[in-house]
Amino acid sequence: MKNLVLAIACISICTISCTSNSQKELQSEENESYLRWVGDIEFDEKTDNPDFQLCYTDNAIRQYFNFSKGVQYKGEKPAIIQHFKENYQPVASKQSGLLRIRFVVNCKGETDRFRLMGMDENFQPMDFETEISHQILDLTKKMEGWLPIEMEEMDNMTLDYYQYLIFKIYNGEIIEIMP
Repeated sequence: MKNLVLAIACISICTISCTSNSQKELQSEENESYLRWVGDIEFDEKTDNPDFQLCYTDNAIRQYFNFSKGVQYKGEKPAIIQHFKENYQPVASKQSGLLRIRFVVNCKGETDRFRLMGMDENFQPMDFETEISHQILDLTKKMEGWLPIEMEEMDNMTLDYYQYLIFKIYNGEIIEIMP
C-alpha cells in the first residue's frame, strides 16, 4: 500500500512539473512572437529598403513618447506644411478622414519602413484611393530634413526613433497635418 501511494505521489509530482514546464515553454514561445511595443515596425523585404540601416537594434528604436522635443524636422512643422502645400495635388474625391504614415528615422536622419493606416471620419478603418495615399506616401518619402534625436542625458548620443504624420483629408484635399 505504501508503494502504491508513493508511486501515485511521484506520478502526480512529475505530471504537475511537466505540465508547468510545458506551459512555461509555450509562454516563452508566445512572448517571442510579440513585438516590444504595439506599433513597432519590423523590416519587410517586400516594401522596405534593404540598404536602410538602423544605427542600433530594433529594440533600441525610441518611441515618439520617449522624448518631448516636438517634430524633429529642419524648419519644424511649418516646413512640413509648406512641403505638402507646394507638392500635393488635390484629388477630386468624396473621401474624407485621416491618413497616418508612421516610419523610422535613424540616427543619421534617414527614413524608411513607412506604414500607412487610414480611417474615415468615424475612426473606422478605410483605404484611401491610391491617388491620395500613394501621393502622400511618395511626398513623405521624399522629405529630406529629418533630424536625429539627441539625448542629453546620454552625452548627446543620437538615436533611431519612430515618427508619424497624420493627414486630415476632406474630399481629397489635405486640410491639416499633425502632429
